[in-house]
Amino acid sequence: MKGVPFNPDKDIPDLSGKVIFVTGGTSGIGKGSVLSFAKHKPAHIYFTGRNSKSATEVINEVTALAPDVQTTFLECDFASLASASKAIKRFTSERLDILVCNAGIISEKPALTKDGYEIDFGTNHLGHALIIKLLLPTLLRTAEYHDADVRIVILSSQGFRLHPKSGIVFKELQTTQEDYIHWVRYGQSKLANILYAAELARRYPQITTVSLHPGVAGTNMVANMSTANRWLIYVTSLGRLLTPEQGAYNSLWAATSDKGKIVNGEYYEPVGKRGTHDKQSNDAKLAEELWEYTETQLSAYWYVLQCFEGIVVIDSTSKEHRLRTYMSYPHTSCSIN
Repeated sequence: MKGVPFNPDKDIPDLSGKVIFVTGGTSGIGKGSVLSFAKHKPAHIYFTGRNSKSATEVINEVTALAPDVQTTFLECDFASLASASKAIKRFTSERLDILVCNAGIISEKPALTKDGYEIDFGTNHLGHALIIKLLLPTLLRTAEYHDADVRIVILSSQGFRLHPKSGIVFKELQTTQEDYIHWVRYGQSKLANILYAAELARRYPQITTVSLHPGVAGTNMVANMSTANRWLIYVTSLGRLLTPEQGAYNSLWAATSDKGKIVNGEYYEPVGKRGTHDKQSNDAKLAEELWEYTETQLSAYWYVLQCFEGIVVIDSTSKEHRLRTYMSYPHTSCSIN
């Protein structure tokens, strides 16, 4: 099945008044998304990244394209929950219409995030789950506006199929999972993106949430791989790498196309084509298990922040539950009263 025709210059509607948030917006597909959104004159585009110099270049390009569009760069490393939460503290808008979770990595070497999670899972899923959690009140408030059309777009990959046999190995997520090759660890994180989007759609139907494969684009993530892995990607894509701008098309379609053409919670391949699932990516019980695991880990994180910074815990989970999760949280020395 072919994808739908899509030209972002012509097919993205007027975005006047809308507030947009794009993670990983300083380069590659994320930058392509930011620039395409800007052409259609939203009120404000927030975007994250790790490189402030690149961010300044993006802001300058947006200004040249659409001088009236306000842009704000939020420095953020999704391998750190503290960095993600700090970035969201700088998000000051009273509304949020479109959230594109675009940032992502593939780590060829086993590693942990700053919070002690397998690095692909922690960065590609858990860091984004935290900002979704923090932005959800604003998204839900925006969904109550007249004629609101709130979207969450989570970038996954066809590589999700490389996940471990069981799908997500929860008991090993706070290890480097060094027994798996890097493609399997990456596939696990991309499966998590699909499952989490489906569960978000189930729990919050007033928001249109989808996951998607952007296509194989010539981004920094590919360029920074080893020679062998770059050649593997080149050969399996038959030498037809998309440009970063083309790699943004599916995200832009999902964020702006007619809502009636989108199935809430679905996974899409380029452009606008319902993707092919495997058993695990279509497993509602696994999606719910991932949701509960994620909530437990983020609740533990917020409890740690409460100890050190006096921040109020978002969830009204019981003290006993928070104490249990807190005790298992990595790299923590705060005493428990």
